Amino acid sequence: MLACLILIPALAGLVSLFVRGNTLRRAILLAAASAHALLTARAWVDSPPPGLEDYLALDPLGLIFLSILSLLFLLSSVYATGYLNREQGSPQPDILEGTVFARSPEAIFTACLLEFLAAMTLVTLSQHFGLLWVAVEATTLFSAPLIFFHRNQRSLEATWKYLILCSVGIALALLGNFFLAVSAADPSGARTPLVLSALLEHAGHLHVQWLKAAFLLFLVGYGTKMGLAPLHSWLPDAHSESPSFVSMLLSGALLNCAFLGLLRVMQVCVAAGQAAFARELLVLFGFLSLVTAAMFILRQSEYKRLLAYSSVEHMGILILGVGLGGAGAYGALLHSINHSLTKGMLFLTAGNILAVYRSRSIDRVSGALRVIPVSGALWLAGLFAITGTPPFGLFLSEWTILRSAVERGQMWEAALLLALLGVIFAGMSARMLRMSQGEAPVLSGPATGSEPASSIVPPLVLGLLVLILGLWSPPVLTEMLTNASRLLGGY
Repeated sequence: MLACLILIPALAGLVSLFVRGNTLRRAILLAAASAHALLTARAWVDSPPPGLEDYLALDPLGLIFLSILSLLFLLSSVYATGYLNREQGSPQPDILEGTVFARSPEAIFTACLLEFLAAMTLVTLSQHFGLLWVAVEATTLFSAPLIFFHRNQRSLEATWKYLILCSVGIALALLGNFFLAVSAADPSGARTPLVLSALLEHAGHLHVQWLKAAFLLFLVGYGTKMGLAPLHSWLPDAHSESPSFVSMLLSGALLNCAFLGLLRVMQVCVAAGQAAFARELLVLFGFLSLVTAAMFILRQSEYKRLLAYSSVEHMGILILGVGLGGAGAYGALLHSINHSLTKGMLFLTAGNILAVYRSRSIDRVSGALRVIPVSGALWLAGLFAITGTPPFGLFLSEWTILRSAVERGQMWEAALLLALLGVIFAGMSARMLRMSQGEAPVLSGPATGSEPASSIVPPLVLGLLVLILGLWSPPVLTEMLTNASRLLGGY
């Protein structure tokens, strides 16, 4: 089953390169996404055995992130079929600058999209640190053409910035692999393989200083890919220049892959008795990301970039939760689910708004509830969800992290987190409310009012899921999150 999870999208991507006709190509995309989702659902019922000599396995952490990925990709595929159909024809006028550009051929775009799914799946299944590094690098290579879908000057700059910064980060993570290998070598010259289970078994014999250096390199390296401040500068450009369903995958799935890479190293540090060292660094980077996000959100004038900086904020909350320890680890994992679903809803809705208003400027969008009622309502609901307002799921996960800090006597951390969340709530509300409220402007372009089902059903499903998770957590999910948090030293 593990091999099928990787091979199905990988082979479908290759096939989509050679078939004739975009209709068949989109059918392949939907079929591969559906098959991937079905296999992932089956993994919850029937746990698949490890493969490739334990290089591939599906533990609770991997299953959680694989499930998020599979759900988001399936919904993004549904959205993409309608989006690509509307985007047919080349060259096209740039809605922002009025210049003419040609979009990427759909064969290449669809192939990269499916290979992107295969690479992210490999990240969730990898139990070997070297293989994990290869998979994370592959996600960069396959996602870069997706950012460059609209072949204009802005997307070209965003793609190069993404490639350069993430390549620097991935190079540091490679160095982290080398340091981890050195820490696993004993004086006799024998080495423990970089397989997670072997490292956990021999964690007591790891060289502590080399392990600490490896963790720091992984934190900076994968932190760059995760969008942690001050290494986040690729993220706003890439998220704002990509098609909305690609932005959704970048924010809701790709950032999680880098987060999972960090969690794997965290597991080794916990087993080696170095959890305190790692947690101090996570708390530091967590607050740095929150402060940075708050400053940029307060002065943001474009709504897609606003969502991108919101991702920086929530990545900070994730590692802060793990850094606080205890129930914070559980809260962080629950938060990763809630954030991915909510950000997916918001990016898809932002795409609907952009298609009608033809502008990314917050000041040029008003009355969305009147112009596009469904998307306007989703945008409003998304505001309350992403800012952690009850009864949405993000309130529950943020509350769990805050409660953990208080219970463990980390009062200044709790107070600072609460203050930053308050600032970000004010900044997000001031900008997103004015877009949904107010008078409807006179618009030209596509008809308003009736929105295609393919553009509103996926964000609606995501919004309902976030609402349900705020009201009720399925016992099987609670058990899986508990088991996963224990791997990180939490409970």
